Amino acid sequence: MQRSLQDMSPPVDLTARHSVGARRTSHPVYVDLLPPCNNACPAGENVQAWLDAAQAGRWRQAWDILTADNPFPAIHGRVCYHPCEDHCNRGELDSSVSIHAVERFLGDMALAEGWVASRAPDTGKSVLVVGAGPSGLSAAWHLARLGHRVEIREAGPIAGGMLQFGIPAYRLPRDVLAREVARVEALGVTIVLNHRVEDLLEEQRQGGFDAVYIAIGAQVGRHIEIPARDAARIVDAMSLLRAASAGETPSLGRRVVIYGGGNTAMDAARTARRLGAEDAMIVYHRDAGHMAAHAFEAAEAQAEGITIKWLTSIKEMTGEDITVERMTIDEAGKIHPTGEIETLKADSVVLALGQSTEVAFLRRVPGIAFDTGGTVLVGEDMQTGHPGVFAGGDVTPAQRSVTNAVGLGKRAARHIDAWLFGRTWQHPERHRGVSFADLHLPIYDDALKAAQPEVPVADRTGFEEIVGGLDSRAAQHEAARCLSCGNCYECDNCYAACPEDAIVKLGPGNGYTVNLDQCTGCRACFEQCPCHAIDMVAEPAATPNGDAA
Repeated sequence: MQRSLQDMSPPVDLTARHSVGARRTSHPVYVDLLPPCNNACPAGENVQAWLDAAQAGRWRQAWDILTADNPFPAIHGRVCYHPCEDHCNRGELDSSVSIHAVERFLGDMALAEGWVASRAPDTGKSVLVVGAGPSGLSAAWHLARLGHRVEIREAGPIAGGMLQFGIPAYRLPRDVLAREVARVEALGVTIVLNHRVEDLLEEQRQGGFDAVYIAIGAQVGRHIEIPARDAARIVDAMSLLRAASAGETPSLGRRVVIYGGGNTAMDAARTARRLGAEDAMIVYHRDAGHMAAHAFEAAEAQAEGITIKWLTSIKEMTGEDITVERMTIDEAGKIHPTGEIETLKADSVVLALGQSTEVAFLRRVPGIAFDTGGTVLVGEDMQTGHPGVFAGGDVTPAQRSVTNAVGLGKRAARHIDAWLFGRTWQHPERHRGVSFADLHLPIYDDALKAAQPEVPVADRTGFEEIVGGLDSRAAQHEAARCLSCGNCYECDNCYAACPEDAIVKLGPGNGYTVNLDQCTGCRACFEQCPCHAIDMVAEPAATPNGDAA
């Protein structure tokens, strides 16, 4: 039929793809990106996933997700320095999500409810773990859950390592620690105390262990040579903290100087005050901007009356007199003496100069190598030069923190499990990260962070816990503050924004898909996705005949 010149409507081809406007140059694709909290966690927790379950009040599910990576939420919610919060994108809006507080709530609820973890069927394989510190306990937990028989041999009288002897009870109550350790034993892990391993290979042979994980930590205080004549009493920080943990009251005197600037120095100073010191002063050769301790640790110490004397180095001790020299620090962070001398008075000096590890018994094991600092060298699979002997935590050249030690224990368990069956384990490929600039937040809840109750500074005279936990309502509120960076939480913004009905809902928990026969590439869904769970992907280039290349 001949068309009229007045008829401007073209014939409709119902077989052609529906399209509106200009040619589509890109189309949306749903993605799963790596949130910064997950990326920053040394234990490798899927933080965003368990926060999602927690904000919905699915507490047990949240705990299960969390403990798949970290078996000690009640501990880490108290002592971890939460780098996840330092990287939280919400911090760009108002304040970061208080992840540690929700983690502590989950851990405390699990202890109160008696939650236990499941384990796989017995594999017939057995592993010896040397050291019941955080890394050894973590490895044992994960190995047991994989179905292996695990025995921990610990030189000390109680399990926990630095958790027990290096962290004061006002930060980590000992009953919480004991109950978290008991959950490891509930998985079938045997913990043998007061057993110092001297001949590693012989103990492995006698016990019939297929593999060994060395996690002896670093609990020996470092010393330096300071000229001293009839000096004030000198004690290392680890000995002080260990004595306080055991309920002892070392005689420190009224005036105590703590030499060092790390977190252990802060703990030692605060412990000295609780043991009766009237004047506790930290002497450190660097300034506040270059200290090893976390800034909030120093702030808490100062709030409790601890004095910090920056840019000061101890040169000599005679009786109660401590000769110190003022230092300067250049732009590169290098310190320089000034020749300016000052005399301080002290009844005792606590050396908080870091810790070393006792590895003499390992030097008899063929193939094990050490770096210049005495720590054990391992490969990417955390195996030493001796087949079947793995090592991790503070005994290796790693960042020394509880959370990192726990993460290394989990990683070692994965490698050991694979090695036992003649395989290798590779960490899954990490997704692309998502930054605050990637988010689309025209509207968001202006929700204030939930505050944890604290004991007033004036009442901090003993070793009772000084920070309280959240209740269920506050924990759920805090978890809901998560922006779900890079991961779809089915808010329906994309579904509502699409003018072509190209977004298809797949049902609760299943997300969405894109009907490309309807999509015009207008980017409305992309622009309206608050968490950047959608990427716009370029269309394939067309060849001269119009086909895709």
